[in-house]
Amino acid sequence: MKAMILAAGLGTRLRPLTDTRPKALVELNGRTLLEITLTRLRTFGVTEAIINVHHFADMVVQYLKSKNNFNVRLELSREDDQLLDTGGGLKKAAWFFQENSARLDDPFVLHNVDVISTIDLAAMRQFHKENQALATLAVQSRASTRQLLFNAQLELAGRRIKNKDTLIPIPHHTAIPSPHTVISSEARNLSSPSPDARGPHSPLATSHSPLPQSPEPSPLHPAAFSGIHILSPRLLPQLTETGPFSIIDSYLRLSAQGQKILAFRHDHSYWRDLGKPADLAQAALDLQKGTWL
Repeated sequence: MKAMILAAGLGTRLRPLTDTRPKALVELNGRTLLEITLTRLRTFGVTEAIINVHHFADMVVQYLKSKNNFNVRLELSREDDQLLDTGGGLKKAAWFFQENSARLDDPFVLHNVDVISTIDLAAMRQFHKENQALATLAVQSRASTRQLLFNAQLELAGRRIKNKDTLIPIPHHTAIPSPHTVISSEARNLSSPSPDARGPHSPLATSHSPLPQSPEPSPLHPAAFSGIHILSPRLLPQLTETGPFSIIDSYLRLSAQGQKILAFRHDHSYWRDLGKPADLAQAALDLQKGTWL
């Protein structure tokens, strides 16, 4: 299995730790975030990975060389001139997932370098394949100012930023109450798919088992995205945006066009964003307690 690790960001929230190193080489209990991520991916069968780099990129090159690439085939996607964000970064690295025509149907992992979790990636990948999704996003019920909205079949239907909802016009979507709800002008111009475009079965949020689509509108439920995706290579030629762009924007556009962008709930898994020094300290304490390994 292949993977991409998103590691090109400046890591501004981790300053002063990132004043002299990339966030991928920030350490947690003596191990870099890059080592922790690669080790976890290897546990779930990843043997080849590409890492995007920008901030102190040459330090990452030398580090991986000193570690013999952790015995994984590794490639680097350099964003020296311009940070490309999540979508632009994946689009630049698309060649890595398209180089072997015999494996074009194999899902791959997209993983932020600055998150740790106990999410069962094997179960997430199986869920993705069984439901023939274009993209499957790990999400969790937790407080966040930026959340995604999903219907009862776990299909992406919008997003909520600071209590303001932006919905996309796909069939049978009814928003749960929110202080402000808007339909984006861009979303209005997207073609809405027929109910048949999504197939007769979709996953159930609590059990991940198939659920027939309801003819009635279903409420939308917010969930925080966890920075881990399982993707079909079929997604790559559909990333039509150019320059730096967020992959979430692409997901919203594609879902409105009838593509299956699904949520994988991991409410009972450990998860932590390591974006700030205080988060690193808490993760270290959690490790001592055996909360995650």
